[in-house]
Amino acid sequence: MFDGAQALAMSAGVSLKPFSIAYQTYGELNADKSNAILLCHALTGDQHVANIHPLTGKPGWWSALVGPGKPFDTDRYFIICSNVLGGCMGTTGPASLDPATGRAYGLDLPMVTIADMARAQAMLIDRLGIDTLFCVAGGSMGGMQVLQWAALYPERVFSAMPIATAARHSSQNIAFHEVGRQAIMADPDWRGGRYIEAGVRPVKGLAVARMAAHITYLSDEALQRKFGRKLQDRAEPTFSFDADFQVENYLRHQGSTFVDRFDANSYLYVTRACDYFDLAQDYGGSLARAFKDSRTRFCVVSFTSDWLYTTAESRAIVHALNAGAAPVSFVEIETDKGHDAFLLEEPDFLATTRGFLRGAAKARGLAESEGESA
Repeated sequence: MFDGAQALAMSAGVSLKPFSIAYQTYGELNADKSNAILLCHALTGDQHVANIHPLTGKPGWWSALVGPGKPFDTDRYFIICSNVLGGCMGTTGPASLDPATGRAYGLDLPMVTIADMARAQAMLIDRLGIDTLFCVAGGSMGGMQVLQWAALYPERVFSAMPIATAARHSSQNIAFHEVGRQAIMADPDWRGGRYIEAGVRPVKGLAVARMAAHITYLSDEALQRKFGRKLQDRAEPTFSFDADFQVENYLRHQGSTFVDRFDANSYLYVTRACDYFDLAQDYGGSLARAFKDSRTRFCVVSFTSDWLYTTAESRAIVHALNAGAAPVSFVEIETDKGHDAFLLEEPDFLATTRGFLRGAAKARGLAESEGESA
């Protein structure tokens, strides 16, 4: 746990002090501190990237990529992952106590942006005594943090992997997020954001928000392949509003399990942070200017069936990097698994990640781990 005594200047024009950042590390930092990788989590992720999650008992969200001998090789790299500002797994968020009032912040927490998340992470990296990160990587909202890091701290990021992401949130994505927020706020137990004091939780609204969002993480092909129109544990429809179809039961399960590990107000804050993200706007409307003369090595990754953050949006990032004369490679991976493909054991994605990191490590002068050259 990092406890920030220094004030964090936020995009909303206010300062946050004190604040805390909960984080996990894996592997060992080498003598010259040149092997550190910051992994940035997606919307409802957290710092438990490769360990068993303390609430769910399930493997970390990127266990497919992080570990000994995996692309983010913990025998070679020092991996850092922190819960974002506004989150609900130990980092200061709306459920944290406001020292000024002694009660949970609720909606009194200042609005959080992707830039605020990156600035808070930079203060953590400072506390760890690391000047330059070997790599910053992440997908979805994590990819937004990667882009923000590369723009704010180009001299501190040797390589960057923005995956399945965009340089600004689209109108359609803002609309999906608003549906989720309205579902939460329409729950009678939301209590204007003061549900903790009332001893209740808006679980129904949060579950619906998760159900709606989860549809956007999958592709039509994946849903059809997995569920089609198959009925759930019955031979005939019930002619009721029960979960007749398997896909309905699946979404209800996703919603009900989500509420056990996530805070409703945090969901409002992190979705809003994504909505406000527009990197070009911070640089006079020019995305290329955000990366002008950057020496960071980039690998931008998209997935063919991702309709939440499309390949076209990844190409826009690549074009801006090219215009800014930044070194960049781009890989579009063929898959029917939709946006969530970056969280799965997709062979081409694993190979791309491993190859990019190996090339960057060679340029950085990092020693190979045992057996890697084979």
